[in-house]
Amino acid sequence: MSASEYKRQAAEFAAEMVTDGMVVGLGTGSTAAFVVDALGRRHKEGLRFVAIPTSVATETQAKGLGIPLTTFADHATVDLTIDGADEIQRGTLNLIKGLGGALLREKIVAAASSRLVIIADESKLVDHLGEKCLLPVEVTPFGWEATARHLEKVGASASPRRLRDGAFFVSDGGNLILDCHFHEISNAAKLEQDIRSIVGVVECGLFVGLAAEAVVAGPQGVSRLTVGGVASV
Repeated sequence: MSASEYKRQAAEFAAEMVTDGMVVGLGTGSTAAFVVDALGRRHKEGLRFVAIPTSVATETQAKGLGIPLTTFADHATVDLTIDGADEIQRGTLNLIKGLGGALLREKIVAAASSRLVIIADESKLVDHLGEKCLLPVEVTPFGWEATARHLEKVGASASPRRLRDGAFFVSDGGNLILDCHFHEISNAAKLEQDIRSIVGVVECGLFVGLAAEAVVAGPQGVSRLTVGGVASV
């Protein structure tokens, strides 16, 4: 079975967590897109909820499926956010997110959520963050070179993300993304604090202490991971 099918299985499982009357945060990326599809189908079947998307792409997908959208002007909190991740640390459920470029909006929605559930195929599980992917950091376009130098002082090798034509990738918020390589992220909470203290940094892709659980699919089926262990399915 392909990784895409495992993502779909995790997404379908998590989509069943949505109940009538909820305010739902809709994540961004290939895995989260399966959730939006599933919730679009459930809405057509009669489930009533409203959603806050974490990107323009997700907003477009949700609108196309008839999912009613709302904003933080009308709702102070989100009942449940379902989103993907680029890496999930076993035991802690600390995350690296944002390789899709929506990390700022994803973190705003996650921080406002009563419950954040992460969905993924099992390839996203790691023992230490930074094992398999770079850490994205969203920065202001002005002075990004200076911001990159400050990131190097905390151990990063930082490069601006570019499109295929060589132009800078620009986030939905109008910012740049610096993709940062760290030899090892041994203390994610401290690194997140150090990065966010740098002038010019808007947000970083470390999501520490935000996820309530992760729904992970693989050859052995679907597992629900919690901080420190595995919950029953």
